[in-house]
Formats: sequence, structure tokens, C-alpha cells
Amino acid sequence: MLTRIDHIGIACHDLEATVEFYKATYGFTDAHFEVNEEQGVRECMLKINETGDGAASYLQLIEPIREDSAVAKWLAKNGEGVHHIAFGTDRAVADEAADIAGKGVRVLYDAPRNGSMGSLINFLHPKDCHGVLTELVQKA
Repeated sequence: MLTRIDHIGIACHDLEATVEFYKATYGFTDAHFEVNEEQGVRECMLKINETGDGAASYLQLIEPIREDSAVAKWLAKNGEGVHHIAFGTDRAVADEAADIAGKGVRVLYDAPRNGSMGSLINFLHPKDCHGVLTELVQKA
């Protein structure tokens, strides 16, 4: 079952400047930085608040590290801004993705991939989700 908005992904060209904007403007202080080589991004997770299921909601600021990454291609086409929304699940992301696929929504990966902070993730095709790239997240 989907239990929360895990994060909203925002694509940017300059991660440090974007992080500083969100910290200075909105007062976010709890930040986690990492590089996800598989996805071709450098990212910062800014915690917004705790959630009722023991997790939290975040803004995920993502900067491409390779020109061939999906985020780099998206930025070239769309510019900076909201890239995706992610929902947290209280069960295995593979099971959640399979259930949603059974309702006619295309799942982008055959098997879950590694996400932020040790999570497992999969994405749903935006054309099947009213134009919104949607991520499913199983927290570590």
C-alpha cells in the first residue's frame, strides 16, 4: 500500500546553488548528499517532515553527472523544475509495481533499482500516469 509522498524530485543544473536556495528560502537544514552512478545523478535529499509510518518526506534535488543520463536529457528538453513525484510503500516495491502493472500502468524497470539512502525504487511511465513520472520507493 502507498503510505506517503516520499519525495518530490527537482532537476537542476547546479546542485550546490539549488540546495542553498532551498535552505535559505525555506529553512530546510537536514540534508543527505550522495551520488547514484546507476542513475547518473548527484543528489541532495532535504527533509521536509517526519511521516506517520516512521519515514519522512523530502525534496530530492538532482543534478546529472553524465550527459547520457535520463535527468540530463530531461533537463535539456524541459529546463529546471519538478521532474517526478515519489510515493513510499509499506511493502516490497516489486510487489507494489506488479500490482500497479496489473492495472495497465507500464513499469519502467523489470526489477527494482537502488535509490537514495539505501532504498529500492521503480518508476511508472508518465504517459500512463497523466503526464507525471511516478516513482515507487521502499525505504531501507
